[in-house]
Amino acid sequence: MTDSLLPAAREILAKLIAFDTTSRNSNLELIAWVEDYLAEHGVASTRVVSADGSKANLYATVGPDVEGGIILSGHSDVVPVDGQNWHSDPWTVTEKDGLLHGRGTCDMKGFLALALAGVPLFKQGAKPVHLAFSYDEEVGCLGAPAMIEEMAAKLPQPALAIIGEPTMMKVITGHKGITVHEVEVLGHEAHSSLTHLGLSANMVAVELMHDLAELARGLWENADPASPFIPPHATLTIGRMEGGTAANILARRARFVFDLRCPPNDDPETILAPFKAKIAALDAEMKQAFPAAGVTVTQLSNAPPMTPKGSQEAEAFVRRLTGDNSPAGVVSYAAEAGQFQQSGFATVICGPGSIEQAHQPDEYLAVEQLERGARFMIRLAKELA
Repeated sequence: MTDSLLPAAREILAKLIAFDTTSRNSNLELIAWVEDYLAEHGVASTRVVSADGSKANLYATVGPDVEGGIILSGHSDVVPVDGQNWHSDPWTVTEKDGLLHGRGTCDMKGFLALALAGVPLFKQGAKPVHLAFSYDEEVGCLGAPAMIEEMAAKLPQPALAIIGEPTMMKVITGHKGITVHEVEVLGHEAHSSLTHLGLSANMVAVELMHDLAELARGLWENADPASPFIPPHATLTIGRMEGGTAANILARRARFVFDLRCPPNDDPETILAPFKAKIAALDAEMKQAFPAAGVTVTQLSNAPPMTPKGSQEAEAFVRRLTGDNSPAGVVSYAAEAGQFQQSGFATVICGPGSIEQAHQPDEYLAVEQLERGARFMIRLAKELA
């Protein structure tokens, strides 16, 4: 069976990579292709569309409409290639030395391709496979919740969910949560020689970013040595910043975005409470000098962590399929697994490829990992037969 599933997965992977589903773009062309592919195999699918209609999740039940099925889930969006030094076309799968290069081969269209290649086998099962493909995972796990909510309400109760993030086909039972915030500072423009007549948004933003850098240092210095995560502590990084119009103008506007990634026992709101209190006080102070000035902080996303709680049977099931007898691991990246778990699904992460290759120029998925993934899908089909 591997001989038939693997070539199909490679062909599907090439199709999926050809769609530039960078998170800033629509994913609807990819979703339409998947819908057509499933329809060719007699499988109906359901879109869960974004508020503006530009993107969609997709879920489908392959096999009988009964309880006890398995969810195979992954995100369709990828990170940008801007500024990266690629040695091949990111949107074309290029094989070299046993490695399949292309944006998303590893994270995580390789898993999607394997799940789709398994559809002809899953159709024959006594228990179903539920495919769940999301959007906007890479920008804060924004797309999946609406789909998960609908699946929880409408599907016969699945036994478990497998999120196919790259783990080298090892079983993962925990990940950090992530919250993303945007801070916007509005100052008052003036000539840069007349600082008493204005208020530089950039200078305020620098002060606030310094506070976050000190907060990040404190999290590192107070790390729990018993934590299984690497790094063991909550991490805070500033991912984007912008501000000002010229060197000799007090900046009117500055903006920066930061993310905070917390292990399950750390509460992001508690960690950020002093920072948010300072922003509130600073906002009031700035408005006294210039009513239109001020500081706002906006939460852009908040995805929960995943823990091993309630997933022991799911872990044992997936281990039977992978043959993985190593201790269950945790990962420091955030994923949609915590969202599935929060909605009542027993959940684990397991997929082909290494997270170390994700988001890199010349991202790749080793052919050997695709082969292991193909064997996994075949064993899954036999378990459900």
